[in-house]
Amino acid sequence: MPRFARILALLALAACCVSSASTAPSGGTPARGDVARIETAEAWVWPVAQDVRIVRPFDAPPHRYGAGHRGVDLAADAGPLRAPATGVIAFAGVVVDRPLVTIDHGDGLVTTLEPVVTELSPGDAVSRGQEVGALGSGGHAARGAVHFGVRLDGEYVNPLLLLGGVPRAVLLPCCG
Repeated sequence: MPRFARILALLALAACCVSSASTAPSGGTPARGDVARIETAEAWVWPVAQDVRIVRPFDAPPHRYGAGHRGVDLAADAGPLRAPATGVIAFAGVVVDRPLVTIDHGDGLVTTLEPVVTELSPGDAVSRGQEVGALGSGGHAARGAVHFGVRLDGEYVNPLLLLGGVPRAVLLPCCG
């Protein structure tokens, strides 16, 4: 990929992933206190065991019930799916047409992976990086991808905030 195209792609990714100091009505952007809770949380790992490739990025909806993409879809065509952090299985089963796993990490953080087929049951403890299942089928994620959603106190947030490397917004002087 030419350097200019790579820079544009990184800028587009940063624009959809940056957090601010106030909460939008749609969720997606944690409040100042929540950002501190996220930053002090256990270091998370990617739920895919392979090289990470984002198939579809997080897209915060304009309001709580608006259209958007409340998570990231990751290529998952090889290897098991893993718990991104230590927690307890809150749900494992089929919802509508897709198998999913929900992990409660405590302190208001909950993740959902779908479609995921698992042998785990609600109440089972999992550790960061532990295998939680294999890619299933169904749902809205593209074939060969897993949807990775994160909620903080019931509001969806960008999972990349917990994986590190999301740059803070920096305003630069204009028109020098």
